[in-house]
Amino acid sequence: MWTVLVFISTLTFAIINWAAVARGWKRIETFAKPATMALLFVTLALAAGFSNRVLVYFGLGILFSLVGDILLLISYQRNSNRWFLAGLGAFLLAQGAYIVGLNIPLGGHSPLLATLIAILLALASGRLLQPILAGVRARGLRRMVGPVAVYGGVIELMLLSALLTFLRPDWKPTACALVSLGAALFFSSDVLLAWNKFVRPVKNGRLLNMVAYHLGQIALVAGVIIQYER
Repeated sequence: MWTVLVFISTLTFAIINWAAVARGWKRIETFAKPATMALLFVTLALAAGFSNRVLVYFGLGILFSLVGDILLLISYQRNSNRWFLAGLGAFLLAQGAYIVGLNIPLGGHSPLLATLIAILLALASGRLLQPILAGVRARGLRRMVGPVAVYGGVIELMLLSALLTFLRPDWKPTACALVSLGAALFFSSDVLLAWNKFVRPVKNGRLLNMVAYHLGQIALVAGVIIQYER
């Protein structure tokens, strides 16, 4: 019962945050955005606990994401690239935690098929990353090119790790679908954020970014809860 109530609260705060972004309610957004991730962490703790390494790494991923949310909020409100880089670093740690969690135990799938999926994903990601990096350079932010490129590679690896759960016999089909959907939405949210910031403004870009981000995080956590529910 408590798990359901906290999960509903998570969705509620996510929707409040979306409304705040759409309406420009900065004070409400400042509270609702981190509250969403804090409640998602509580949802994971109540539903599955931290009884194995996968759940621990997902818990760390949520906490690093929470820190990243706060830092990116500061960056947006102060129009500061320094805080943006700090937020990028926090999300880099979050992606790393999710990657480790999704690859425990390592292997268990066809190397040939996994390699094919990796190549296709790398080609698609490269096409998206190229104009983003060009936009970073065009704005005279050369010191950000490396961090943005590294982050692009890491989030691609997180998406690949989620997709490869379909090839692992130890993963439940519903859990595979949810973590893959979540990773794809998370990937899309970061592309939207970068495109909006470095390439050109996207209509309702911040709102679309936040909707994809929260739904992605929720789907990732829902998938791992189904996989490891008590």
